[in-house]
Amino acid sequence: MKKALVVDWLDKYGGAEKVIQALESALHFDEVYALVNIMKQTELDLLFPSKKKVTTTKLQMFGKRFRFLYPLFFKEIKTIEISKDIDVIVSSSHSVAKGVLKSKQNQIHISYFQAPNSNYIWQDAPLYFKSFYPLIKPLLSFFRKWDLKQSKQPDYIICNSLYVKNWVKNTYNREATVIYPPVNLEQFPLCNIKEDFYVIAGRMATIKRFDLVIQAFNTNNKKLIVIGDGEQLSHLKSLATSKKITFLGFQNVQILSSYLQKAKGFIQMGVEGFGIAAIEAQSCGTPILCYGKGGVIETVKVNETGMFFHEQTSNSLNESLDLFETKQWNYKIIHDHAQSFSAESFDNQIKKYVSVITKSGNGNS
Repeated sequence: MKKALVVDWLDKYGGAEKVIQALESALHFDEVYALVNIMKQTELDLLFPSKKKVTTTKLQMFGKRFRFLYPLFFKEIKTIEISKDIDVIVSSSHSVAKGVLKSKQNQIHISYFQAPNSNYIWQDAPLYFKSFYPLIKPLLSFFRKWDLKQSKQPDYIICNSLYVKNWVKNTYNREATVIYPPVNLEQFPLCNIKEDFYVIAGRMATIKRFDLVIQAFNTNNKKLIVIGDGEQLSHLKSLATSKKITFLGFQNVQILSSYLQKAKGFIQMGVEGFGIAAIEAQSCGTPILCYGKGGVIETVKVNETGMFFHEQTSNSLNESLDLFETKQWNYKIIHDHAQSFSAESFDNQIKKYVSVITKSGNGNS
């Protein structure tokens, strides 16, 4: 049985890419496709150790500027030509990868949703477009129509959380199965000795709302370590006025783990479909302080492994930090809770799911 993987794009190594890495490890794809691949070779080798070729579209010529051509994504994903000897297509989708077309009728297309797809044209449009939102708003109905149409392409949808599953039902009227994403917990061991700093980590994207965390730490006189890279990095550095805010850029898993192990707490301000970094921190025994919406509702136990704040503002974060620091956390309980989200569990579930679906042979023609 031959399999193809289709992803939206490859640029930075983050949580979504860790899932792609696990999908490759479990299913061993024969072909890999993306709208654009601008990922560093060292990071790409983490995803595909056998150095698979990634076939891209015409958007590749635009390099790092490809995001400005978002209206073309819906068309370009359909230009990908899957080989006709492929039996199973697996798309890893947070934008348009789900819209890839089959090359023959009896192919089976399974889409793993990493998040609410194309959230920048749905619930997060005002956040992304900011002052341009009134100008772009008339176009959103067209983008949403295209996105809805492409949501019908997969035969089966897997979501990375109940939060995303409910979003898929409400937005696309599609049913889905939940398989939590993999976390390599062995790389994030328990540490019972914590130091006086907090960590935020991940892709520097608008939806993460790292800007609000930095605004909070500009005024609270606490130490913050910022780990990650992305298009917002320069902007975020310009916002930081406190000398207690340190930017480390992208770091390998060993260095990331060392900071998560020693941190007083891990902060998540954005709404994540799942939130792998929050599980990595909990595996280190580090409690979570997060905005109470999204996948963290399913992965953080209130007052046992972390706390929620309920307004996505710097003031709400600072008020919660004061309460957070009065808690006596049991690091072993936090660590033990995280172990249910192992890479082994994902590997077993995804293999079983694909096996059952392919044996049933119920792909749409």
